[in-house]
Amino acid sequence: MPPEGRLPKMKLPRALFPFPAVAALGMLLASAPATAQDTAEGYAISNDAVIDNCSSCHRVDDEGRMSRISFLRKTPEGWQTSIRRMVALHGASLSQNDARDIARYLANEQGLAPEELRPGLFEVERRVTLHDYEGDSGVEFTCIQCHTMGRVITQRRPKEEWALLLTTHRALYPLVDGQAFRNRDRGGGGDDGINQAHPMDVAIDHLSEVFPLETPEWSAWAATKRAPRLTGTWALSGHEPGRGPIHGTVTIVADRDDAEVFTSSADYVYAESGERVRRTGEALVYTGYQWRGRSNPGSADELREVMFVERDQQSMTGRWFRGDYDEFGPDVTLRRVSASVVTGIHPRAVQRGTPVDVTIYGSGLAAASAPDLDFGAGVTVTNVRGPANSALTVRLNIAEEALVGGRDLFAYGSLVEDALVVHDGVDRIEVTPQAGMARTGGAAFPKAYQVFEALGFDDGPDGEPDTEDDLALGRVEVSWGMEEYAAIFGDDDIEYVGTINQDGTVIPAEDGPNPNRPGLQNNIGDVWVVATHARSEMEPLTARAHLIVTVPLYMRWEPWRPIDAPPPVSQEDR
Repeated sequence: MPPEGRLPKMKLPRALFPFPAVAALGMLLASAPATAQDTAEGYAISNDAVIDNCSSCHRVDDEGRMSRISFLRKTPEGWQTSIRRMVALHGASLSQNDARDIARYLANEQGLAPEELRPGLFEVERRVTLHDYEGDSGVEFTCIQCHTMGRVITQRRPKEEWALLLTTHRALYPLVDGQAFRNRDRGGGGDDGINQAHPMDVAIDHLSEVFPLETPEWSAWAATKRAPRLTGTWALSGHEPGRGPIHGTVTIVADRDDAEVFTSSADYVYAESGERVRRTGEALVYTGYQWRGRSNPGSADELREVMFVERDQQSMTGRWFRGDYDEFGPDVTLRRVSASVVTGIHPRAVQRGTPVDVTIYGSGLAAASAPDLDFGAGVTVTNVRGPANSALTVRLNIAEEALVGGRDLFAYGSLVEDALVVHDGVDRIEVTPQAGMARTGGAAFPKAYQVFEALGFDDGPDGEPDTEDDLALGRVEVSWGMEEYAAIFGDDDIEYVGTINQDGTVIPAEDGPNPNRPGLQNNIGDVWVVATHARSEMEPLTARAHLIVTVPLYMRWEPWRPIDAPPPVSQEDR
C-alpha cells in the first residue's frame, strides 16, 4: 500500500444544495397527503424516537403510519443516509442517541429480507466491482449515471414512492434531466427513439414492479427474525488483495443487556508474510442477520465490518474495510467452531517431485501424526509439528509421478475439499482485475487506489492453456511495472498518471491541472500494468491489465463525511 504522507485536511460542504427551495420541497413531499400511498399498506410506526423527531414534517395518519417513512424499506446504511440527509438539507436536530435509535428501529422493522439483500451485498460491503444488473438495461443506465445500481436494489418502495424519489433527485440535482432522466436518446424505453416514454417514467414502472414495498420474502422474514445467537468461537479465513490469504479465529460474546450487540476478539495471521494481527471490536446486528461492526476503533488500523449471517447461524461472510479508503481490506468467512476445523493450507499449490513444508490453519486443531492427515496418492506426510497458534506445520513429499490436480484433505474426521493443488510448474499468469481504475487526488480531493494481483495457472493434464482442466495456483510472486497504453500518437500518460508499488498497489498522481504537462492537463490517462514472474532456467512469464487513472470523485454522495484521514501506509511501514 502506498507509502505517502498525510493528505491535507479537506472538508466538504454541509450540504451540496443547502437552498431554502430544496428544504421547502422536502417538507412539501413529506407532509403531503398520503392518499396515493394508501394503495400500499405501509407500516405503522411505534418507536418514540421516530415519532418525536420526525412527525413535525412527516404526517401521522389514523393508523400510525408516517408519510414517506412508513412506505420505505432499506438497509441500515440506507436509513442512516436518509437521517443524515434530513439533518444536512432539512434542518433536523437529532441527538446521536436518537439518530442511532431511529436507524436501528427502521432497519429492523422496515429492512430487507436476506434473499432481497443478497444481490446487493456489493453495495453495503463497499466493493469496487462491475455489477451486471439482470433487469432492464435502460433503467440501469438511467440510475448509474450518478451512483451504483446497488443503491437502488437495496431498497423497496411502492410506485408512488419511486416517483417521489425521482422527483427529489430532480430537485436536488437538476442536471439529471439532461444526463438520463428525460433524455430519450440515452437509456430507457427501447429502440423507437423519441417516440418512447421518458427514461424516468420507464424506471418508475420497472422499479415499482421489481422492487415493491411488500414482498413474500419480507413477510416471511419479518415473522421469524430475531436477535441471532452468535456467542462462541469462529474459524476465520479470508483474502486481502495485495497481501494474500488470512487465517485465524474470532471470539464473539453477546451483550448481557442487549441481545443484538456483540463484542469480538480476532486473532489471525497473513499466511504469506507471517504477520499476526489482533483486533477487538463491537458490532450491532440489524434485521436479525446484518452484522455491522468496527474493530480497533479510533486507531490507525480501524476496520469497519460488514457481514451477512446465514440463516443457520453457522457461518458469516462479508468484508472488513478501512472506511476512509474503502478499497483496502480483506474478504472474510467465519465458520462456527464445534470441533477441529481446517480453514486452509499455505502454500496451497505444491510442485510435484519436491519435498515442501506447508502450514495447515484452523481452529481447535488437536495434535496429529502423519497417519491422521491424508492427501491421497502421491502425497506423503513425513513430519507434523504443532499445533502452535492454531496451526500445524507439515512436511510433504510430492512424488515425481504424482498426478497433477486438486487434492482433498481428510483430517479430524472430516474432508476438506480441494485443499491442495499438485502441479508441475507455472505455465501462465494473469493479472486481476483485468481492468482497473484509480483516481487522482491529494490536493483537493482524496485519491482512490487500485490493487492488482498476479495469479498463476498450470495448463493441467491436457497441457493446453485456457481449457477446463487448467489448475488455478493462486497468487504468484511477480515484479510490477507499467507500460504506455498507446491510444493516440505520442501518448505520454505513463509519465503523469502515477506509480505502482511492488505489492501491486497503484499510487495515482495528484489532482491537477499539472503545469508541467502540455496543455495544463490533469494527471489522467490509461496505461498497462505489467506483472513479470521469474522462472529458473526458463523464460519469465508476463501478463498485463488495463489501468485507467481518472479524475477525482468530485461529488460525494455522503456530503457529511469529512475527508481528513491519512492515506493507507505501505506494508513496509506497518
